[in-house]
Amino acid sequence: MSAIESCRTAALGGHVARCEDCAHTIIAYNSCRNRHCPKCQGAAARTWMEQREAELLPVPYFHVVFTLPAPIGDIAYTNKAVIYDLLLKASAETMLTIAADPKHLGARIAITSVLHTWGSAMMHHPHVHMIVPGGGLSPDGERWIAASSNFFLPVLVLSKLFRRLMLQKLVAAHKAGKLTFFGDHAHLAEEEAFAGLLAPLKKTRWLVYSKRPFAGPKAVLAYLSRYTHRVAISSRRLIAADANSVTFKVKDYRIEGPGRYTTMTLDVAELIRRFLLHVLPKGFHRIRNYGLLAGTAKAEMVAKARDLLAVPTTEPEADQDVATEHVAQCPCCGGRMAVIETFAPGCQPQHRPTTATAPIRIDTS
Repeated sequence: MSAIESCRTAALGGHVARCEDCAHTIIAYNSCRNRHCPKCQGAAARTWMEQREAELLPVPYFHVVFTLPAPIGDIAYTNKAVIYDLLLKASAETMLTIAADPKHLGARIAITSVLHTWGSAMMHHPHVHMIVPGGGLSPDGERWIAASSNFFLPVLVLSKLFRRLMLQKLVAAHKAGKLTFFGDHAHLAEEEAFAGLLAPLKKTRWLVYSKRPFAGPKAVLAYLSRYTHRVAISSRRLIAADANSVTFKVKDYRIEGPGRYTTMTLDVAELIRRFLLHVLPKGFHRIRNYGLLAGTAKAEMVAKARDLLAVPTTEPEADQDVATEHVAQCPCCGGRMAVIETFAPGCQPQHRPTTATAPIRIDTS
């Protein structure tokens, strides 16, 4: 929270820029670059998207969502690193296994997985979003096997395998002593009690959802930009705030039509509590690649797929001169903005902006 509170303020330092043509002056405060900060993820998402563009294939892309049942989501509060990791691995293994089955697709597929842990109201809701091209390489790597244009893999089959794999991995983690339990869940440290928690889940259907394919590769990038670096609540959802409460937009996914959009007001302390539920363990990777996109062979596999699909290899753009890259433009005349002063964290700049309006805060991440 301290990083987010300090983001783009004098606490982190910054620089002063002045237009070389009209002398218009602005103050730009540094960003915190914290991956949970809603203000700092825009630049990170754009950079990530640019790196992924060369990996896109000219085929339909499907969006598949794997969701954990509430009882398992509850124990993830104190076992984030373990259970989130198992969720990502079990869902990927499910997709790779069913896709490789000759009864379904019979191919090696590519997966980009993104972990989300929240719903619209910021309650704890662990689930994985997957973006998957509609097809894959044949087992011998010599053919591209295309999926149906409107159907990828049967969700009932995916659900059953995902349930079995996740339960197996949870039991193994419990036996290995990797799970910890506190408060109302302390009794689950006993093997029999933990087995009792999982028993009913073996008989229920686990939610796996497959959406219709995207309109094309560009639509995939646009979609990924909204999901890959999203945090529990974005600034655009905020409507009003005062010293006691915050009002923000929410969406009820169970309702179709305009009625699904409404607002919610929470006490400031409750809003912060819900936000902090979704802070990930240090070093945890919430965006992962599997199948053809995994490991050091990714470039080779993508090139192979593009060759089989008769798509020219994308050449990297020539390096630009660093001195002329991303040059800021003057908001008044469009001229070049030059840095005339830098100031350290906690200090105030000696120069002042040319107008009495609030300083323009530029993301320097």
